[in-house]
Amino acid sequence: MPRPNLTDARVNALKPRKTPYDIRDGKLRGFGLRVLASGSKQFFIHCQHRGVRVWKIVGDAGTVNVKEARSRAAEMLASIRRVGTAPARPEETLFEAVAKTVFERHERIWKPRTLEVNGYYLKKQLLPYFAGRPIADIDRREVRDWFAALHETPVSADRSMPVLSVIMREAEAMGFRPERSNPCRGVRRYRRRARERFLSDDEIRRLSGRLSAYSEQYPLRVAIVRLLLLTGCRKGEVLTLRWSDYREGHLFLRDSKTGPRTVWLSEPVRNILDGLERKSRWVFPAPGSGGPGTAGWLERFWHKVRTEAGLSDVRLHDLRHTHASIALRQGVSVLAIARLLGHADPQTTLKYTHPADPMVKDAAETLGAVLGG
Repeated sequence: MPRPNLTDARVNALKPRKTPYDIRDGKLRGFGLRVLASGSKQFFIHCQHRGVRVWKIVGDAGTVNVKEARSRAAEMLASIRRVGTAPARPEETLFEAVAKTVFERHERIWKPRTLEVNGYYLKKQLLPYFAGRPIADIDRREVRDWFAALHETPVSADRSMPVLSVIMREAEAMGFRPERSNPCRGVRRYRRRARERFLSDDEIRRLSGRLSAYSEQYPLRVAIVRLLLLTGCRKGEVLTLRWSDYREGHLFLRDSKTGPRTVWLSEPVRNILDGLERKSRWVFPAPGSGGPGTAGWLERFWHKVRTEAGLSDVRLHDLRHTHASIALRQGVSVLAIARLLGHADPQTTLKYTHPADPMVKDAAETLGAVLGG
């Protein structure tokens, strides 16, 4: 069945969806329209030349009509067939234009939270410095100067650098920079002291006491904090639990940071879940919203509890570190702990484990007895 031609009326009638989608033109092969989740629409060309896939923006549907866009696209496609590349308009090669295209492409690759965080660093750290610059002109010295200017906020600098590197890498793929010219290569990150916080046995007892004091007033939030400590799950994994995810004594997470995974539950965890009322499809619904509990809803409670327990420097994520540390102390292997935490690479698990001094002392005595003999 032939594709219908793109017309101005059809373009105007297209509505955005949760994810971007493309509409191909029936008149000119390789020409189409992309509708973004934001509602903006862009004409593009997409073809292959000598085994290389070419994708370029033709123009914004808000400023260019279909007839003009199709004419531009025909010229660009003809240029590709003649010389292998399409002429790029100056505004198409500016840093912000390339960054926008890269983020649109990665909407299907990055998880929503990753997209949100990377967008924050693009807006706050990258655009103020690089906007208006042709992306091909940005060199390693300029990147080093930008990175050095962020020395007072090393965390922001280190988290912005991978975003910049992805943009530069994709600029190469789009033909806006020479191959292997990524100016982020070789720029050393800031050395930051790793933040390791593990609760001692006494701190766990104090925390448990405060949670018990609020078990009737805030039953759902108390249950969440207990689950974080008892399972080592991430905050987002627990907040978004559905009752359908809990069956056969396990949690079957649909989408964790490393993809779908199964969480094995101990009897205390099963008792907590079995004691909750099932008034929603969510295990921990937010009051009055119909959706799952939010990070802010939980954090406000956590700040109150940790202050009263004398743990003002403890983050919710530190409960995950504590879970791993206690598992190691009880003789659980690093590989098993990696499975418990849902780490794809056991090397990551080593950052979550903390051998206590008595454990290290026992290890030294054991090795001394064996090797010293």
